[in-house]
Amino acid sequence: MKNILTEIVAHKHVEVATRKQQRPVAELEQSSAFKRVPLSLSTFLLNPEKTGIIAEFKRKSPSRGLINGTATVQDVTMAYTRYGASGLSVLTDEQFFGGSADDLVQARAMNNIPVLRKDFVIDEYQILEAKAIGADVILLIAECLTKEEVARLAAFAHNLGLEVLLEVHSGDQLDKVTDHIQNVGVNNRDLTTFKVDFNRSCELAPRIPAGKCKVAESGISNTDNIVTLKKAGFNGFLIGEHFMKTENPARAFENFVTELSGKLKG
Repeated sequence: MKNILTEIVAHKHVEVATRKQQRPVAELEQSSAFKRVPLSLSTFLLNPEKTGIIAEFKRKSPSRGLINGTATVQDVTMAYTRYGASGLSVLTDEQFFGGSADDLVQARAMNNIPVLRKDFVIDEYQILEAKAIGADVILLIAECLTKEEVARLAAFAHNLGLEVLLEVHSGDQLDKVTDHIQNVGVNNRDLTTFKVDFNRSCELAPRIPAGKCKVAESGISNTDNIVTLKKAGFNGFLIGEHFMKTENPARAFENFVTELSGKLKG
């Protein structure tokens, strides 16, 4: 099977080089969003009045193809916020996920909870872009970055006031965690094959450094999953396709939270 992540990163290098020509750094820094004080995802994840869920807006993916071609950013993200999401994840990759920077701009304008720019960050320019479009958090994927690259990019984000979610898939990748990383996510999906193993999160949870918000990603399809992950020590739960693949993601999220609340109280 071809390595999808390698293909995405190769395309990303070309894409970023083009965007640097189209929109210089000086222009990014003049954006009104560049001047706002970002929200803290880790603080929202630890807030007991929230669900801990980072709910995602995603139209398509390399593994599933089209997920939802009709839902709007405004309707879905506002419902996520209204029913207790701790954060929003918005895909900004166009080529492989059908997202855009404008999706994040719209989500930011309508909501007052942290917004994660979900993309494949390989360059400081993308972090400046994230700040300029209103993101509060960036994703760094350990699988496609060296330890030195993670450290450099995380420090750069920190200096802009942005938080970092470092995504790992194996124990050895935890060596890439630095002081400038507030949130560590365990992706149950292998990004080279896109196969999902839900147990991956629970296996790696005890090895995540103390003081970091633990986030489980991918393969979370029911409320029992979250109960299990909470017992394993996770603070956050990034859910991408589960809501978006339904006809009404807003309603699906509301029902999910109602069911989850009942189980946690019980």
